Amino acid sequence: MVNDAAFRSSLACLAVVLVIVGIWTQSFKKVVATYIFGMFAIGGVILPDWEFFDRSVSQWCTPLAVGPHHLRSPPNQSTSSNRFRFYPIRLGIYTIVYGYSFYRWWMYVSS
Repeated sequence: MVNDAAFRSSLACLAVVLVIVGIWTQSFKKVVATYIFGMFAIGGVILPDWEFFDRSVSQWCTPLAVGPHHLRSPPNQSTSSNRFRFYPIRLGIYTIVYGYSFYRWWMYVSS
């Protein structure tokens, strides 16, 4: 993983959300559902191989050519600046999937 600090801070935020949901709902099942939803959300945004998905959606089914420049980046070069390129189709897919998942989670927790 390129940025372990982002992963750690995401897990810390998830822990805070779990405590809030636990206090608000006093339901262990809803805390577990929140944990599962949160881990999938964190895993879907932080953990994917962005070199593979940071291409046009039409290229996702083709293999990624790995050359010597992919094996190791220089220590002075920051890869986070190129991490999130704007692709409208990818943004649409993420918005639909995460929007629907968040809606279903919210309906479960708020009931």
